[in-house]
Amino acid sequence: MQKEVYLDNSATTRICDAALDKYVEISRECYGNPSSLHTMGFNAEKILRGVRADVCTSLGANAATVIFTASGSEANNLAIFGRAYAKKRFFGGAKIITTDGEHASVSEPLARLADEGFEIVKIPTKGGRIDLDVLSREMTKNVVLVTMMMVNNETGALYDTASVAKIMRSKSPDAMLHIDATQSYMKIPFTLSSTGADMITLSSHKIEGPKGVGALVITPDVVKKRGIVALTLGGGQEGGFRSGTENVPAIAAFGEAVKIGRAELRTRYAKLSELREYMQKALSEHCSELSLTIPEKAVPHILNITLPKIKSETMLHYLSSFGVYVSSGSACSSNSGHLSSALIAFGRTPEEADCSLRISLSHRNTREDIDTLAETLALGISKLSRMK
Repeated sequence: MQKEVYLDNSATTRICDAALDKYVEISRECYGNPSSLHTMGFNAEKILRGVRADVCTSLGANAATVIFTASGSEANNLAIFGRAYAKKRFFGGAKIITTDGEHASVSEPLARLADEGFEIVKIPTKGGRIDLDVLSREMTKNVVLVTMMMVNNETGALYDTASVAKIMRSKSPDAMLHIDATQSYMKIPFTLSSTGADMITLSSHKIEGPKGVGALVITPDVVKKRGIVALTLGGGQEGGFRSGTENVPAIAAFGEAVKIGRAELRTRYAKLSELREYMQKALSEHCSELSLTIPEKAVPHILNITLPKIKSETMLHYLSSFGVYVSSGSACSSNSGHLSSALIAFGRTPEEADCSLRISLSHRNTREDIDTLAETLALGISKLSRMK
């Protein structure tokens, strides 16, 4: 039986044993509703408070509010729509700034807001760098929100959110900064303060927690100014920001992944950096026909490669037949049939974007995994090029 090599960790990670054990434990032993006014309800609420504290500690933000959601996408929607609808005066003139290569859970809500009369401005990110000059020109007093990812989920570009925040504070002091950190949380060291963000999105299944849990972390200033409003109404859970009975077992498991990830962050980062260097060398030696997408500043766990006139879907299926799993872009948009906006924004041509693959590493990967990838890619390029 062939060994499977999983290199699609930006789409999702395998749940770690501790998180899975915690999920089963809480499901069996602490199944009370955290809103119930009895001991089992109190015990469930205590678990939620503990995970909120762990998330805040991991971000160096003990005074922040953690709103649990069902996904990172929901957290992004809550931040964007919740901010846009927070004040009646925003309608008919408010501006929202984003980048030209965002995840669909940001770009699609913004497209709807554009239909509702909001002005949406996309800042260029060519070469994996935020164009701060364009940002500065667009940062007018009617800006109410800047929403952007911290790490591009397809190119691995690490954006300078601190500089974005500095420009925003000086030119649009009433605006709020929302950062989608789903591809950076527990991957690279940072704090809520270092990002400059007012709101930050997290996702459990990106850090070896279970699927079905995300979080929007907001600063005390957002709460004080009533900077966002709820989108899901009902029982008033999550401080009134997101009604619905909380998924306590999954949240508890998310908390386990957070604690383990925080304890191992620097060790994992060092390993990923070493693997990334090894991978680039291996690909260069085995597959000289490949073109690597290297941003100005990049995280170690994501690498995008462009094939020599072989469509990404074709190569993806070839690799999969050998038990090597990568992706052709964001898992949330890979079935849409659209070219990657992130790669086009980076500077790739449409033809190149249609022939690109994303390799995303985990601390669980090994040099042997990389060797298998490089060797299988080389065979695939040779065979598929002849077939053409």
